[in-house]
Amino acid sequence: MALKAAGRTSLVDSVVEQLRTQLADGEWAVGDRIPTEHELAQQLGVGRNTVREAVRVLVHAGLLESRQGNGTFVRSTADPSAVLRGVRHAGAADVLELRVALEAEAARLAATRRDTHDLLRLRAALTGLREEGDRDADADLAFHLAVVGATHNAAFVEVYRFFSAQVHEVLVEALGDREMPPVDIDAHEALVAAVEAGDPEAAERQARELLRVPMETVAALTEQKR
Repeated sequence: MALKAAGRTSLVDSVVEQLRTQLADGEWAVGDRIPTEHELAQQLGVGRNTVREAVRVLVHAGLLESRQGNGTFVRSTADPSAVLRGVRHAGAADVLELRVALEAEAARLAATRRDTHDLLRLRAALTGLREEGDRDADADLAFHLAVVGATHNAAFVEVYRFFSAQVHEVLVEALGDREMPPVDIDAHEALVAAVEAGDPEAAERQARELLRVPMETVAALTEQKR
């Protein structure tokens, strides 16, 4: 089915939507290799560069997986875009409540499952957080990903990776970085100590404490804007 010629951006979007539809309709199953760029370009009546950009979008969305030298494979037929739209339209307080639920449980599991490698990674992430500054979003994300990784739960890791970037975007758009309190390094240190000690209750408590001040700040700012 050829697509009508249009501006480059809209044409890429059109290819993305066409491929999303094919995935949702079950044209390819999870694990299948999709047609090559050349084949898709012929089928859709567009250039290979347009197909390449569209595939890249779907790889980032988690629907496709590119394997060097082997082609592109279907990773999931469940389109996460509706979930992403829901998160983006949620309020900052709702998003933080989601973070509390995810990170508190991750900390509890990490305390019972962590190994030596996990502890080294946590300490390295904590050092990075100190060195990069208390407002560095990437350093903070790396720290929390290290905690989630220590759960040794692949599903948990994927879900957290999926939501974490959206959570940050929502908070920045809703409140602005300068309005949020700085990262509490001491609270992060206490969380690492609880995980190292193998104390799940303390780890969960510290994870909740990490987000207590941000939640209070969001509540106060939201009230001021009413």
